[in-house]
Amino acid sequence: MNETPNKEILKDMIKRLHDGDNFEEVKREFGELAKNVTPADIARAEQELVDEGMELEEIQKLCEVHLALFKDTLEEQEAIAPEGHPINILMGEHTQMLLLADELKANAAEVKTAKGWGSIEDNLKHLDHVVEHMKDSENHYLREENVLFPYLEKHGIVEPPKVMWMDHDQIRGLKRELYDLYEGRKGKKFHDFGRRLDEISCALADTLANHFNKENNVLFPASMEVIEDDEWPEITKEFDDIGYCCFTPQPERVAVEEKETAPEIGIEGSIEFETGTLSAEQIDAVFSTLPVDLTFVDKNDEMKFYTDGGGGVFQRTKASIGRKVQNCHPEKSVHLVNKILDDFKSGESDVEEFWIDMKGRKIHIRYFAVRDRNGDYLGCLEVTQDITDLRTIEGEKRLL
Repeated sequence: MNETPNKEILKDMIKRLHDGDNFEEVKREFGELAKNVTPADIARAEQELVDEGMELEEIQKLCEVHLALFKDTLEEQEAIAPEGHPINILMGEHTQMLLLADELKANAAEVKTAKGWGSIEDNLKHLDHVVEHMKDSENHYLREENVLFPYLEKHGIVEPPKVMWMDHDQIRGLKRELYDLYEGRKGKKFHDFGRRLDEISCALADTLANHFNKENNVLFPASMEVIEDDEWPEITKEFDDIGYCCFTPQPERVAVEEKETAPEIGIEGSIEFETGTLSAEQIDAVFSTLPVDLTFVDKNDEMKFYTDGGGGVFQRTKASIGRKVQNCHPEKSVHLVNKILDDFKSGESDVEEFWIDMKGRKIHIRYFAVRDRNGDYLGCLEVTQDITDLRTIEGEKRLL
């Protein structure tokens, strides 16, 4: 990670703002420095402040202050990515999602002042459209969390993506409130529905605007600065694998120069186990056929392997290989991840399991401590399975 000569001064500026110093005084005192700060400088300064003990929540809370401090410099930036580039796509989706948020707010305001259900039929048609598109926007966040963030981590920017993921979870929480309210509206009093719809729509619009401002002006320009040119084609491919939103801008998505690739080499060799021998090709095919998702995290808590076949419950990407597993989860879940791994390493437990409801399906998640024949800890195996249909089985089936 490149060093900037003014980094310590920049960190001091942020610390002083966090300690409550007068904003205009800090900005005046460090005016010349602020004019030369790059988005990557801001991301790196925040990274080091967290490394030194500042809470992520504090960074998240005052990101808007940092943006205001460097507003003049950031506003002078030209378009940061060409059309079709992964960053250009994300920023285009930001624009579309802000338009959706405005449409949601406008309709919510009309519903709030309407007389009753019979007078809002047109509003409900618009809201159907907004809710459908809001649900489809999940791929936007998955592309960031599972592809862009791992690449930033590889280049030493670890904590700022965690702050953005915390924002994502706030957005998801507000969207869940919106869906629950809207889809359960028939059981609610009209005026209570209108009032709450207006509250959620205003909160969601503000949260989206603040979050997108941070990403557009700091995270994305920092990404363009630190991620190498020859890495973007792979990012583009992984974006394509995850998929886009129904409102994603359509023109030429892959405007990134493709790297020349060597001819694909077949999987060769074999491994002899105590219970038999399988070729490498057979092992690959077996993993791809299993009706479960497998993920292996080694003893250093680094993600080393995942299957890409039968289950497909949670998003996994090649960008996550070698990533600390703690960084593969939102900050609110990291304490649970660490507890499971600590218990496995100490020998206090060998298995942990959970089950959750997701999109109308029942998902069973199990974690197994993987040990060698001497009992030494090698890592953790996560097994995820959709058991919705299995739970309905009754009686017996003995014939084809």
